[in-house]
Amino acid sequence: MEELKDNIQFQLTDELIEKVEVLIEDQSHKELKTLLNDYHHADIADILDELDLEDAIYVIKLLDSETTSDILMELDEDNREKVLQNLSIKEIAEEVEELDTDDAADIISELPEERQEAVISQIEDEEHKAEIKELLAYDEDTAGGLMAKELVKVYATWTVAGCLRRIRGQAKDVTRVHSIYVVDKEEKLIGRLSLKDLIIAKSDHKIADIAKENVDYVNVKDDAEDVAKVMAKYDLEAIPVVDDNQILLGRITIDDIVDVLKEEADKDYQLAAGITQDVEADDSILQLTRARLPWLFLGLIGGVGAFIIMEGFQESFSQYAVLFFFTPLIAAMAGNVGVQSSAIIVQGLANDDVKGSVNSRLIKEMLLAALNGVILAVFLLLFIWIYIGELDKAIAISVSLVAVIIIAGLIGTFVPLFLDKRGIDPAIATGPFITTSNDILGILLYFWIAKLILGI
Repeated sequence: MEELKDNIQFQLTDELIEKVEVLIEDQSHKELKTLLNDYHHADIADILDELDLEDAIYVIKLLDSETTSDILMELDEDNREKVLQNLSIKEIAEEVEELDTDDAADIISELPEERQEAVISQIEDEEHKAEIKELLAYDEDTAGGLMAKELVKVYATWTVAGCLRRIRGQAKDVTRVHSIYVVDKEEKLIGRLSLKDLIIAKSDHKIADIAKENVDYVNVKDDAEDVAKVMAKYDLEAIPVVDDNQILLGRITIDDIVDVLKEEADKDYQLAAGITQDVEADDSILQLTRARLPWLFLGLIGGVGAFIIMEGFQESFSQYAVLFFFTPLIAAMAGNVGVQSSAIIVQGLANDDVKGSVNSRLIKEMLLAALNGVILAVFLLLFIWIYIGELDKAIAISVSLVAVIIIAGLIGTFVPLFLDKRGIDPAIATGPFITTSNDILGILLYFWIAKLILGI
C-alpha cells in the first residue's frame, strides 16, 4: 500500500533529480535500483527526461529490460530517439521483445531503416518477429498501425471446458483481457463473449451457443480518427480489427486511442493558432519559423488588404474621420465572431455532432449572429450618441456592426463545413485564415454600409 501511495503522490522535485544524479555519479547500483523500484515506469521516464543523456542511458542499461521497455514508451519522443541512437542493436532488440507488438512496432518505426532490419533480425521469438513485421507494413494513422496482435481468440466449435484450457496459454501474453473474440474455422470474426459468460456457462456447451453475435469492429484500413470515434461512441475499452474478408487480425485498446486523441487535439490546437507543422517548443528556430511563417505571411497580406480598402474610402470619409477610429473595433468583432462560429462547428465535426443540412446550419447561425449583433449594436449606438452627440454616425456604425457580425458568423460556419466536405482538416478555419478573411471583409462591409447610410 505504501508503494501504491508513493506512485499516486509522485512529484518530480529537484531534490529527487539531484539524489538520482548523485547515485549515478557514485555508481551506487544497488541504491539506485532500490530507489527507482519504488516508482512507476512512467514516473521513472519523467526522471530520465530531466537527466543528461549519458545519465539516462546509464539508468536504462542498469535496469532490467522488462522495466526499461515500458520506460522507453513513456519517454519524451526526442529523448527516446537520442536514447535509441546510443543503444546497440542487440540492446534495442531485448527491449522490443518485452513489449506488446503494437508498442514494439512503434519503437522500431522510429529507427532509421537500416537499423530497423538489424533489430528485427535480432529478435529471437519468431512469432513475435513476424507479427511486428506485419504491423510495420501498415500506415501508422490507420487501424492496422494502431492494433496489437495480442488477444484472446476462441473457435465457435470449441466446448466451454476445452476453451478454458486453451485460453490460458493465450491470456498470459495479453496484459488485460477485455473480451474474448470468437472466430470460425476460416478465422473470420463471428462474435465475442466475456469472461463472465464463459465462467458461468456449462462445461459441455459450445462456444457458438453462448457467444454474442453483435460485435463492434473496425477494418484494418480505417483511419485512426474514425476508430477513435467508434470507440468513444460505444464506450469501448478495446475493439477487434478485421480485414476485408472479415478475418480477425488484432485489437486496439483504449490507451492507444487516448494517444490518437491527444495527438489530434495538439494538431488542431496548432492549426487554430496558425502553426502548419507538428512542432514543439524545443524544436530548432528554423523548424519553428517554417511552421509559423505561412500564416504570419497571410496575416501580413490581410493587413495590406485592409490598408488598401481604407485608403480607397479616405476621400469619401474625410469629413467623417470618426468612422476610421472605429475600424479596429469592427475588425476585432468580425474576427472574434468568425472564430467563435468556426470553433463550434469544428468541435461538432470532431465529435460527429453536426447533423442536418448546411442551409439549416447557416440559417441558425445567421439568426444567432443577428441577435448578438443587435444587442451589441444598441450598446454601441448609445455610447457613440452620448459621446459624440451625432445620431446619424451612431446609426451608421451600429448598423454596420450588425451586418459585419452576421456575415462573419456565416463565414465562420460555412468555411469549416466546406473544408470538411473537401477532406481538409476544418481546424484550419479557427485560426488566422478565418480571422484575416473576416477582418478584410468586415472593414469593406463597414465602410460600404456607412457610406450608404450617411449618403456620402
